[in-house]
Amino acid sequence: MEEERKSLAQLFVPICLETLCFMLAGMVDTLMLSSVSDEAVGAVGTANTYISMFIMMFGIISSGMIAVMTQYIGANKPGIAYQARQLGAVFNAVMGLVISAFLFFFSGNVLEFVGIAEGLKVYATEYLQIVGSCCFLNALIPIFSYYLRAFGFTKQALISTFTGNVVNLILNSIFLFALGMGVKGVAIATVISKVVNLIMVIWFSHRLVHAKEDEHRMENGKVLAKIIKIGLPSALETGLYYVALTLVVRFLNQMDSSGLHVTARSYAAQITNFAFVVGAGLAQANAIMTGWRIGAKEYDQCDKETKRAAAIGVVISAGTEAIFALSANVLIRLFTDDPVMVDLVRTLLFIDIVLEVGRVSNLVYGNALKTSGDAVFPSVLAAIFMYLCAVGGTWLFGIHFGMGAVGAYIGLAADECVRALGMFLRWKTGIWREKGLTQEEELKPEATQ
Repeated sequence: MEEERKSLAQLFVPICLETLCFMLAGMVDTLMLSSVSDEAVGAVGTANTYISMFIMMFGIISSGMIAVMTQYIGANKPGIAYQARQLGAVFNAVMGLVISAFLFFFSGNVLEFVGIAEGLKVYATEYLQIVGSCCFLNALIPIFSYYLRAFGFTKQALISTFTGNVVNLILNSIFLFALGMGVKGVAIATVISKVVNLIMVIWFSHRLVHAKEDEHRMENGKVLAKIIKIGLPSALETGLYYVALTLVVRFLNQMDSSGLHVTARSYAAQITNFAFVVGAGLAQANAIMTGWRIGAKEYDQCDKETKRAAAIGVVISAGTEAIFALSANVLIRLFTDDPVMVDLVRTLLFIDIVLEVGRVSNLVYGNALKTSGDAVFPSVLAAIFMYLCAVGGTWLFGIHFGMGAVGAYIGLAADECVRALGMFLRWKTGIWREKGLTQEEELKPEATQ
């Protein structure tokens, strides 16, 4: 297929822009909410952290799908990619509805359990109940977006996300400034924008991808087993990350009653996300090409291009973050004029230069390993160092030594760098060459199921 031969740049640019659009939506929300109060910003940032923790459950299917789809596309059996999408959509829809109902009825209990700062509780509960109760949208959007990407239609996924962002911006302006709805208005705008995004990716996938017409099929149980084989360890790694991040945020909430440190982390995250999008975009683009090449048994080319993607990511991410850190005084004042907050966030941005070097390497090699079929190792590495470095470091430096959010960022940077080294050494062994999903059996065309 023509889409299979797209270059890294052809895949990376739309994916990077799509990720940037996703990040911009959060930044726009933060910028607009700063007109309400710093507490509103901290509350929504905290609520989104816990929403993400629940959303990671959807990764069991969506992260496994990309490996199955791209490898069988590379092996010229796109009908199995279609099967993977169908199974993923059903599985995630059911799980999404269950989690949405849980967050609608128990959002307050969740926030009490994690120990949110008292000054953020009312705003966070309101936001979590509205956005969390519609998180089934987050379960379905990746299914159809990844399906488009797997076949090379990255521009269409970008268009869908961009349109959703425009809707979010317009509705935020109306709900916040015209109707004075505050956090509730931002939450409603977020939900409506995701509905628009979902409708568009579904429409594009049905219009552009015709894998359903391919004759290759496999038993549904076998396809699902392959998805879970990759997706479960990958989702476990993501789950471990969000649980660790939840503990980090809980420690940040314990550092002061006003929410200074957790709010500083929210502001810093909005800025550093611009450096993150480069690593995330490269990792996702390279993962697609990794699947294609492993399906086609082009192992040497896969190795060469993955190392190249990691090197490009390190240079661009570190350079971008350095610019942000040096421009910190201007950037931070877009959100707040509090001199204490400005000084704290500026320090976090300088530490984040090191963090981004580790994170982009971790993302590129980690995603390549998972897409190749070697998904267990990243989870094991994460289970050890996320808690040893990120959580343990936050407590040790942030609370025990009284360094606050600065200590938390030191721990987070150590975690990313140590895991990045482990991922690189694992990739260098070449074990991933033997993990391909299409090597497990020879498939025969069967009647369309």
